[in-house]
Amino acid sequence: MDLGLRNRVAVVTASSRGLGRAVAEALAAEGARLALCSRDADAIRKTAEIIGDNYGVDVFAAPCDVTDPSAVEAFAGEALRRLGEVHILFANAGGPPPGIVQDFAPEDFRKALELNLLSTIGLVHAFMPAMKRLGWGRIIASTSITVKQPAPNLALSNVSRVGVVAYMKTLAGELASHNITCNTVAPGYILTDRVEGLIAGMMEKSKMAYEEARRSITAGIPAGRIGSPEEFGSLVAFLASERAAYITGETILIDGGAYRGLM
Repeated sequence: MDLGLRNRVAVVTASSRGLGRAVAEALAAEGARLALCSRDADAIRKTAEIIGDNYGVDVFAAPCDVTDPSAVEAFAGEALRRLGEVHILFANAGGPPPGIVQDFAPEDFRKALELNLLSTIGLVHAFMPAMKRLGWGRIIASTSITVKQPAPNLALSNVSRVGVVAYMKTLAGELASHNITCNTVAPGYILTDRVEGLIAGMMEKSKMAYEEARRSITAGIPAGRIGSPEEFGSLVAFLASERAAYITGETILIDGGAYRGLM
């Protein structure tokens, strides 16, 4: 299936590893040109070199802390100057640390909101005008299954990600007439460094072996396994494509059936 992404320009944040890296590779495989960022300058430049060499696409990369509005503005300005236009935004940031409510002070919740919700808002405001000028765009925000089903020991994530869904749903209604779709992807367990860290935490807390900790996770997943970053990247590439033009305002789970609710 031709997704119609060749020579489209895609911005992918937090893309030096994990889900962001998987999305960047999936879009590059479809021929998209990329603007990539992460807080680690060396890692994002190395990632850009590898993706550019492997897929033969133009890649601009720069360090950027998406919680810093001035850094986002500078990154957006340089990306537009280098690539000329932007069609796709994948708004992504790392997750806040695990823990229960009593582990955290109010300041920790504020930082989590800056990381997940306010960073998404800042990125959209930086790149949305370019999409409106083109009359075409795809805005995709990454959250978590926790927006549907709060998870134990993830209090900061449970609280900070729900606002992203409300923001994206609101945005979808406002931008549909500009041929811009706005969707949220909500992954369950995908085998990234963050999930490996959660497994390590389970091992330490419950004195489990690695395979035992991993089995305790997959026991709650009807698919019987943890998802791969490549599967996540493929979903985002589809939502970014011409083929997904009639999908907007949705929160799409990718969790192997772990969420048991109806809506």
